[in-house]
Amino acid sequence: MWKRALAVALLLAASVVRPAQAAPPLPEPLATPTTPPLSYPGPGRVTGDVGVHDPSVVKKPDGTYLLVHTGNNIAIKTSTDRTAWRNAGVAFPNGAPWTTSYTGGSANLWAPDISYRNGRYYLYYSASTFGSRNSAIFLATSPTGASGTWTNQGLIISTTSSSNYNAIDPNLIVDAQGRWWLAFGSFWTGIKLIQLDPATGKRLGTSITGLAQRTGGTTAIEAPFVFRHGSYYYLWVSFDACCQGASSTYRIMVGRSASITGPYVDRNGVAMTSGGGTQVLAGHGSIHGPGHQAVIPDVDAEVLFYHYYADNGASLLGINLLGYDSAGWPFVY
Repeated sequence: MWKRALAVALLLAASVVRPAQAAPPLPEPLATPTTPPLSYPGPGRVTGDVGVHDPSVVKKPDGTYLLVHTGNNIAIKTSTDRTAWRNAGVAFPNGAPWTTSYTGGSANLWAPDISYRNGRYYLYYSASTFGSRNSAIFLATSPTGASGTWTNQGLIISTTSSSNYNAIDPNLIVDAQGRWWLAFGSFWTGIKLIQLDPATGKRLGTSITGLAQRTGGTTAIEAPFVFRHGSYYYLWVSFDACCQGASSTYRIMVGRSASITGPYVDRNGVAMTSGGGTQVLAGHGSIHGPGHQAVIPDVDAEVLFYHYYADNGASLLGINLLGYDSAGWPFVY
């Protein structure tokens, strides 16, 4: 919601850039562990340009990694080994004037979601300002994912001040039947789902489904990411407060459903539309406010990407691997 401009300011002011170091190759595939660690592990080792906010990652056909994150004209980073990261420019080096009626003229674009489908890259991203529901989600496509190769495909969905939900934080999901969906949402009435046309990546029909919502004294839920594992769809979300540096209380939650459209429930059977959610990662030690998560499959494990804040307020890239316990609930290791 109102988080992004502060996030970018913190990122620009406080992020640290570490010199890239040689990293060992990815390990061989391992059996997925089933016993969670006794406490939250720290993020895995990363080097280079690791100042990010709202990361989304795709593994390219050549085995390298492409990461996009909130920033002016959508920031891009790349890695050959998932450890050392380097700056690779921005998606729209000439700007994105089609978004400025939602951003108040700012170039700051939020929460991109990147994937590789049909032989090209799809980038869904949002344009808004803090505290506003005058928001929109757009789509761009590219043959390579590189800076300057992205073509605007137009508006997907927008909201206004009279809407009871907010069109930011998009995530593309393709279900087991090959149908395309877009999850999105931030605060207000929470996380929503719409269907997309696989031929265009644009909205299909007018239906909208509620997937998750906070109850009680807060509406703080956002950053949906749906990932299919086994026979379930897992809905990952972030609860609580982002973008307050080391004071951030963001935490990563999950629920699951046998159907892409829900209902999603937590480990205790509480519906996510009734405030449910099972915590997977929260602040610990010098790791503050981990959130805005994304999951990809890789050769060694399923991998959780997120941002967190260091003690000095820098917003940094976090990476952990995922295991699943005997009841099928994910944990980080």
